[in-house]
Amino acid sequence: MSKVKPSPLPPGVQIGGYRIVRKVAAGGFGVVYQATSDDGAQVAIKEYLPATLTSREPGELTPQVEPEKLSLYRLGLKSFFEEGRSLAQISHPSVVSVMNFFRENETVYMVMNYLEGASLQDFIVLARDLKQPKVFRESTIRSLFEEILRGLRIVHQHKMLHLDIKPANIFITNEDKAVLIDFGAAREVLSKEGNFIRPMYTPGFAAPEMYRRDSTMGPWTDIYAIGACMFACMHGYPPSEAPQRKADDPMVQSFRRLQGVYSDNLLEVVQWCMALDPLSRPQSVFALQKELNSPSERRYTRLSVGEKVRMQIGTMVSGTKKTVLKATDLNRK
Repeated sequence: MSKVKPSPLPPGVQIGGYRIVRKVAAGGFGVVYQATSDDGAQVAIKEYLPATLTSREPGELTPQVEPEKLSLYRLGLKSFFEEGRSLAQISHPSVVSVMNFFRENETVYMVMNYLEGASLQDFIVLARDLKQPKVFRESTIRSLFEEILRGLRIVHQHKMLHLDIKPANIFITNEDKAVLIDFGAAREVLSKEGNFIRPMYTPGFAAPEMYRRDSTMGPWTDIYAIGACMFACMHGYPPSEAPQRKADDPMVQSFRRLQGVYSDNLLEVVQWCMALDPLSRPQSVFALQKELNSPSERRYTRLSVGEKVRMQIGTMVSGTKKTVLKATDLNRK
């Protein structure tokens, strides 16, 4: 039986001089609310509320934590607080702006500027459903990620990592500004210390090293996710999960299908970002920016009809093999 998620704060509740208007979103590690300040300004408030460690009944304000989980809860709480303090020092239009953070109800709240618009994930789904040859134009992808990389570079200069870059965490405002939201520092700390059943990463966008507890994270970890997001903007769907890519990488065929649709230059940059070996990726945002903004002439590889047919047959055969394999596994059971 699955654990019941802790209830969000009810509308109208006052915390730290802010009034809760409504719940906007909820994840495994917190809840985001729309709220108003004493002077009537609209803000977003993120509450530290890890679903695996806490419970809260409707109408209550203070999360309940079982004694054996208290040390882990406090470890994540400290990381969440430190994240808020670090983000408050960053002022960049492509990074969510933290205006305040405070302790109350035995947890921590992070007050951010309230953004109106939609996530990149929403735009990808909408564009994909139009069934055009290109999900996004190449110029759109380049300008969008040029903007995001400027913000990410500042984050890395402050010795921070995002650790959960994905289309759902790239917000496109109504003023057409791209903003990185929902950093994952507390999530990463808890994944290293706790024994969680739920994955602490987003499949398809998480670098291979995020699947191993003894690995070293760095700018290259966020850069893998940036490449995965660019791929999603071209393909319309998330990339294959990193563990699936180690033996027989299905991404090789995925990139081949995009040849001729997008320039070889852009495809090479995305493949560089998504290298399974961390040392084979760009080691800094600056290195990636330099290549992405290179003024070199864009090359396009055109697949012949025969190559397209062979790729299609290969995909069908691969799908058949997987079906047969699943049936065999079932027989074994």
